[in-house]
Amino acid sequence: MSNELVLVTGGTGFIAQHCMIALLNAGYRVRTTVRSPSREAEVRGNLKVGGAEPGDRLSFVTADLSADRGWAEAASGCHFVMHGASPTPSGDQVREEDWIKPAVEGNLRVLRAARDAGVKRVVLTSAFGAVGVGHKPSYPRPFKETDWSDLTGNVAPYQKSKTLSERAAWDFIAREGGGLELSAVNPTAVLGPVLGPDYSHSIRTIKTMMDGQPGCPKINSGFVDVRDVADLHLRAMTNAAATGERFLAISGESMWMVDVAKVLRLRLGVVASKVSTRVLPNWLMRLTALRNPALKGVLPLLDYNMNATSEKARRVLGWAPRSREDAIVATAESLIQLGLLEGLKAAA
Repeated sequence: MSNELVLVTGGTGFIAQHCMIALLNAGYRVRTTVRSPSREAEVRGNLKVGGAEPGDRLSFVTADLSADRGWAEAASGCHFVMHGASPTPSGDQVREEDWIKPAVEGNLRVLRAARDAGVKRVVLTSAFGAVGVGHKPSYPRPFKETDWSDLTGNVAPYQKSKTLSERAAWDFIAREGGGLELSAVNPTAVLGPVLGPDYSHSIRTIKTMMDGQPGCPKINSGFVDVRDVADLHLRAMTNAAATGERFLAISGESMWMVDVAKVLRLRLGVVASKVSTRVLPNWLMRLTALRNPALKGVLPLLDYNMNATSEKARRVLGWAPRSREDAIVATAESLIQLGLLEGLKAAA
C-alpha cells in the first residue's frame, strides 16, 4: 500500500471520481480540484455511493482551468497527477475557439504546475475523439494508438478540442517537460455505475434509451466501464512501460446503438420495456436536426464505424476490462438504484 499523494483534477467529474475511488482503495492519499468549494460535500457523497469514505485522506483545492490561481498549491507535494478536467459542452460555446482555447490552455496550465512541483508523471485523460474521427469511411479499422483524428474531416468542436489539447500536451513534454513523464488514456464512450445525478453524455445515451426514446440512430461506438478506465489510469500511472505512451480504452468491439438497446432488453427484462429497438433512418435524423440544433453534432457520426482495439493496454499493462455488455447493464442498474429514470417512474 502506498501513502503517496496523487492530484486528481476536476473532482466533480464521473471518471475523476472513479479514479479517486481506485486510488484510495490502492492506499494513496488524494487531493482534488474543484471550481467551487461548495461542491466538496457532493464529491464526498458520490465517493460514498462508490464505497469510499476517505476522511482526511482526501483533500480539496479550489482551482479553475481558465486561471493560474490554485494550481501551484494543487500540485505541491504530489507524486503523480491524473488530469481529466476539461471544458465540456454547456451550450454557451458559440465558436470553435470557445472549445479549443480553454482545453489547450488548461492542459498546459496543469502540466506546468506539475513540472514546477517536481511531479513524477501525469496521466492525461484524453478521448477516442483524439484518435478516430474525421477519417474517410475507407480508413483501416480498428483504430489504434498511432492514429490521430483528421481535423480536415468532419469533426465536432469538442473532438477537435480533445485532439489539439492532447497534441499540445505531448508537444509541451517534448519541448519543456523538464523530466516530467506523460501517459495518455483515450477512452471510448464511458459507461458503468453512476454515483450521482451529475453524469456524462455517454450515460445520458443509456438513460434516454431506458426512458423510452423512439428509436436508435445508426451510430456506432466503443464502450468501456468507468471502473476499468480508472484501473487503466492507475496502471498507466505506476507502470514504467507506460511512459510516453497512449492507451485506448475499449471493451471488445464497437457496437451499433440498436445492439445496445437489444442488450438492455435481453438483460434487464421488464424494467427495460420502454427501450426501443427500432432503427431510425438517417434522413429522419437529418430532418430532426433542422429543428433541434443539439443533434447537429451527431450527423457526422451516422453510419461511421468507430471500432478500435485495446490490444496495447492489455499487452503492455495487463489490463483486463469487463465486457461491454456488463458495462451497459451496470449503467442502467445504477440509474435505477439512484432513481434517475423517468421512464421507470412512469412504469411504476
